Formats: sequence, C-alpha cells, structure tokens
Amino acid sequence: MAEQKSNYTYEELLACARGELFGEGNAQLPAPPMLMFDRITEIAASGGKNDKGVVRAELAIKPDMWFFQCHFLGDPVMPGCLGLDAMWQLTGFFLGWLGEPGRGRALSSGEVKFTGMVTPQTRLVEYGLDLKRILRGRLVLGIADGWLKADGELIYTANDLRVGLFKK
Repeated sequence: MAEQKSNYTYEELLACARGELFGEGNAQLPAPPMLMFDRITEIAASGGKNDKGVVRAELAIKPDMWFFQCHFLGDPVMPGCLGLDAMWQLTGFFLGWLGEPGRGRALSSGEVKFTGMVTPQTRLVEYGLDLKRILRGRLVLGIADGWLKADGELIYTANDLRVGLFKK
C-alpha cells in the first residue's frame, strides 16, 4: 500500500490508473482521456459535512479537450455525465486510499442536478466530495455527496453517490 498522502499530483493519479498506487487488483482510476481531474488537492478520513471524510480535486479546462470536439458540434460543452463520473472516480479513489481491497465500480446515485455548463471558456473545474458512509462487509461500499464548480460557480450536485469495491 502506498503512503497515505493528503494530496496527489497528476503523475501520481496516472500511477493509480496503471494500478501502481493501491496494489494489484485494487482501486484504479481510469486513464486519460477518461481521467476527469488533474490533481487531488485534499483528501482526509475526517472532515466534510458529515465528518466522515472529504476529497477535493481540480481539472484545468483547455479549449481543445476531446469532448468539446464532439459534444455538441457548434455548441461545445463538457457532457454532464463526465462530471458525474469524476465524482464516482473520486469516491473509488477514497476507498482505495483508505486501504480497502477490491476494484471500484460505480453503482448508483441519488438526485443529480445540473444548473450550468462547463464550456471551452471555463478555466477551472473544482470537485468536492463529502463522504456519508463507508460499509465494510462482503462488499466495501462508499456513499458520498458531491459537487462541481466551474470557475467558482456551483453548477452540479449529486447526492448518495455509491461506489463498491469488488474482489475477484
């Protein structure tokens, strides 16, 4: 198991995508271009709204990002599902960071709201995750509430994000 740090660089996130951070068969992030953040700026086992754990991450937006080229022609926006996926990615990363074994898979979410858009003019996306519950049984399950800010403006919220860790 890697040292439990309070923040992670892009290079360390890529190591996680290759399966090098939490050990073989354990939580991995997707590789680019599906990796939806550049750095984790804060991760802790306490804190957040519920004092059950917190994760904060950022993505620097560049106008030539792959999704702007196809979603939508003449009206480029980041698909909302990619922001939602980032929140699931962060939940799975948190479980691996805790040292829990297994491969992460998004399972469900509660209410999701989009009130704005990430466009090529956006400079910075910030993600926040407040853990609500960690269940440790046959399946390790993380439940969190998340949000996304575009240049400081809250534009996505998602409640009851659920990620499970599965052992082969």
